Amino acid sequence: MAFTALRQGVSVACELTYQTIFSGLLFLVLLMAGPAAEAQDQTSASQARIQSNVQGEDRMDNDKDKGQDLPKEPAPKESEGGFFRRLFKVYRDDWAGTTPAGPESPRRIPPAPLDSPPFPNADWPYGGAPDIGAPDTNVYPLMQAINGGRSKVKAYGWVEPSVNVSTSRHTLFPSGYNIFSNTAVLDQAVLYIEKLADTVQTDHVDLGFHLTAFYGVDYRFTTAKGWLSQQLLKYNRQYGFDPMLEYADIYIPQIAEGLNIRIGRYLSIPDIEAQLAPNNYIFTHSLLYSFDPFTQTGVLATMKLNNRWLVQAGFSAGNDIAPWAAGAKPSLTACVSYTFHDGNDNLYPCVSGINSGKYAYNNVQFFVSTWNHKFNKSWHMATEAWYMYQREVPSVTPGLANPLPTETNANGAFCGQGQLKCFAPEWAIVNYLQRQFNAKNYISIRTDYLDDRKGQRTGFQTKYSEHTLMWGHWIGNTVLFRPELRFEHSYDLRAYDSGNKKSQFTFAVDVIYKF
Repeated sequence: MAFTALRQGVSVACELTYQTIFSGLLFLVLLMAGPAAEAQDQTSASQARIQSNVQGEDRMDNDKDKGQDLPKEPAPKESEGGFFRRLFKVYRDDWAGTTPAGPESPRRIPPAPLDSPPFPNADWPYGGAPDIGAPDTNVYPLMQAINGGRSKVKAYGWVEPSVNVSTSRHTLFPSGYNIFSNTAVLDQAVLYIEKLADTVQTDHVDLGFHLTAFYGVDYRFTTAKGWLSQQLLKYNRQYGFDPMLEYADIYIPQIAEGLNIRIGRYLSIPDIEAQLAPNNYIFTHSLLYSFDPFTQTGVLATMKLNNRWLVQAGFSAGNDIAPWAAGAKPSLTACVSYTFHDGNDNLYPCVSGINSGKYAYNNVQFFVSTWNHKFNKSWHMATEAWYMYQREVPSVTPGLANPLPTETNANGAFCGQGQLKCFAPEWAIVNYLQRQFNAKNYISIRTDYLDDRKGQRTGFQTKYSEHTLMWGHWIGNTVLFRPELRFEHSYDLRAYDSGNKKSQFTFAVDVIYKF
C-alpha cells in the first residue's frame, strides 16, 4: 500500500514538474533569443555605419585630391520591423518562392537518396537518434522571425486540423489515428523546444535535448501509461495533452563513426511512420502502425560503424509505459541498419520491448523489419512487416465463468472455450509506393494487411486489409495539404462502425501549418 501511494505521488510530481519546466524553458528561449537577435542586429548595423563612415571619409580625401564629384551614400536599409512583421515576411517569401537559398551545409555521409520536401525525410530513417553525420538544417518560421534562425536552441512546431467524410456513422476505428467519423477535428498542435547535437563535427562531445508539448485528438494513440495518462485511461477525453518526446542526447564522435546516447522518453524506434504529422507520407496511419508500440522511456545507444552499418541497443521500462507506472517491466531493444546498392536500399530489422512477454499494459514482444528501396529519381517504396505477441492474456471469450481482469485500454484475447488466459499473437505488413512529380507534389499509395489472431490489438478477432491513395501538395515549405481516399475491409466479422460493417470507405484531408 505504501509503495503504491509513493508511486502515485511520484507520478503526480513528475507531471507537475514537467509542465513547470517546459513553460519556463519556452519563456527563457523566447526571452533570450529576441534581445540577443536585436542586439546582434543593432551591433551589425552600428558596425556597418562605422565602416561606411570610414570608407566615406577615405573616398572624400581621394576624391578631393582628384577633384571629382562625390557619389551619394546609399540610403540606409529599412528596418524589418517587429516580430510579427518579420514573421509575416518569412511566410510571404516562403509561399512566393523568394526565400534566399543559403549555403549548402556540409555532410559527413553520402548524399541523401530522397528530396525533402516533398517527402518527410531525405535520408533513410532510423529512430532514437539524430541522423549521425547529417547537419541540422531545420529552420521553421518562428525562429526565423525571432533571430534569423541563428540560435542552436530552437522553438517551433505545427498545427494540423483535418476533416473526413465516411460510410461509417459511429466511428472510424480501427482506422488510425483518425477515428471520429464525418467531422472536423484538431489532430495535433505541437510545440518543440530542442537543441540537436552536432553530429557532423568529429572533435568534441556534444549535447542535445528535446522537449515536446503535444495536444489534440491524436493523444489517444500516443498516450503512455504514467505520462499524464489519466486523461485517456480514467476520463476518456476526446482531446488531451501528451509530453510525448522528452529526452537528452550525448553525442560522442570518437567512438566508431559516432555514438549517440539518448536518455528519456523517445519514439519506439522501428516503423516507416511516426506519431508526428510532418514525419509521414500519408495523413492517416496504416493498421500496422496503429496497433504497434509508440514510445519508450529509457536509454538507447546508436552507433554508426560506417556508411553502410549502424547498430542500436537500448534498455527501457517497456512499451508505452513510464518507469514509475504499475506494470513497467525492464525491456531490451536492438536494431541493425544496413544500407547498400549505392544508398538505394536500406534494411532495418529490430526487436523491441523484449522481456518475459506476460500480459501487461501494451507489453507486446515486437519483431519488425523495414526495407526502403529507391527505383529512380521519381519512384521509391518502403515496406514493413512485424510479428507481435503477449503471453497469458486474460480471456474475454463470451460465456467464460469468473474471467480474469484486464487493464484499461489493454484488451484481453478471444481464447479457446474454457481457457482463462492464452497466447495472443498478431502479424501485419504494409507497403508504401511514392511518385515524386516535383518539389511541391507527390502521391503515395499504401497497401496494408493485419491479422489480429486473437483480437487482442483491435478488439475484433479478424483479418483486415486497407488501401489508401493520397496526394501531397506543398505551399512553400511551410504548408502541406494531404487529401486521401481510403478503403478498408474486415474479413471474418463486422469490425467497422462499432461492429456494424465489414467495409469502410473514407475521404479525408488534413493541413499541416508549420510555425
